[in-house]
Amino acid sequence: MNLSFTPPTPLQPRKRAILVGACGGLGTALTRKLAREGWNLALVARKGDCPGALSAELNADGVVRALAYEHDVNNTGEVPALLKRIFTDLGGLDMLIYNAGINLPPGMEKLSAEDDIQMIEVNLLGAVAWLAPVSDLFKDAKGGTIVGISSVAGDRGRITNPGYNTSKAGLTTYLEALRNRFTRHGVHVLTVKPGFMATDMLRASAGPKPFTVTPERAADGIYKAIRRRKQVMYTHPIWRWIMLALIHTPSVIFRRLNF
Repeated sequence: MNLSFTPPTPLQPRKRAILVGACGGLGTALTRKLAREGWNLALVARKGDCPGALSAELNADGVVRALAYEHDVNNTGEVPALLKRIFTDLGGLDMLIYNAGINLPPGMEKLSAEDDIQMIEVNLLGAVAWLAPVSDLFKDAKGGTIVGISSVAGDRGRITNPGYNTSKAGLTTYLEALRNRFTRHGVHVLTVKPGFMATDMLRASAGPKPFTVTPERAADGIYKAIRRRKQVMYTHPIWRWIMLALIHTPSVIFRRLNF
């Protein structure tokens, strides 16, 4: 069955957003949060059953708030046509959230170039494929919001996961460059830096997990940051001070740390 979004009315205006990486954890929490706040949503994810089920949940009362689109972010060549299709379905665009990401820890014995390349392709190159054309759309429209889900892991290169650190550092820098380039055109760019979050990925990992937050708490904080037009936000405020200390730790000390 072909669905179309329930049109806005003067009493019920509805902004429009794309969520790339809409399935599971933070993606699902952000989707539900935006739906509650009255947004029309294009849910983009690799697993075809997940965005479909999530959109069905949000549309259960007969109001079409979300449509599902299957897309693997590794297939960057698909983005122009898919973005055009979504833009038409939504009737415009007010926000893009790039939440797709993978983490493949290598362990301490041997690095995997294949895994590191895969993380960079998904976490950084997949993001660029969406962020660049949407930034130009928003420049022409003189407004719009871009949200990139980076990580505290991108603030410093560490011994445990060089590929992941690199992918998130690259994303953080790219988002900063977009902010500097497009703020003058009315475009808001928010960089989100989660620490530990209570997801399946975290539960499967070893080691201590201080200052863990739920995806729902993180989604609430991200939405507040969007509303306040923040530039950078950490999903737990203490990470700002932890990372400030780590960033300013001299290399001669930092390279001896075991994390």
